[in-house]
Amino acid sequence: MGPRSDRGAATVWVAFAACALCVVFGVVLALGQAVAARHRAGGAADLAALAAADRALWGEAEACAVASRVAAAQRAEVVRCAVRGDIAEVTARVASGPYRPGIRSRAGPPGPQGPPGLPAGSP
Repeated sequence: MGPRSDRGAATVWVAFAACALCVVFGVVLALGQAVAARHRAGGAADLAALAAADRALWGEAEACAVASRVAAAQRAEVVRCAVRGDIAEVTARVASGPYRPGIRSRAGPPGPQGPPGLPAGSP
């Protein structure tokens, strides 16, 4: 066989390397889409919870209706909405390709202690 036995081997290696790079690129794109969907769901849940907490005194039905409208404006859907007193808890879901992350968010007035790490009554 001699020196001609490995003729074309570089072409095969380049083809395998190109296929491997395409697979890695596809995985990175899919991961990026999943992360983007999760961030969109988190933002929609936060905004919907804030809107529901703002309307908490008007009753749970009105608060959850406002939360649904805010989530729909973010291209998300409210999966769960609950209002207890002046605390609103909302779970929003975003559909992005095969990914459908659901994120829970809670909103309401600050606690009596203020920011964490400060003693009660500190500015």
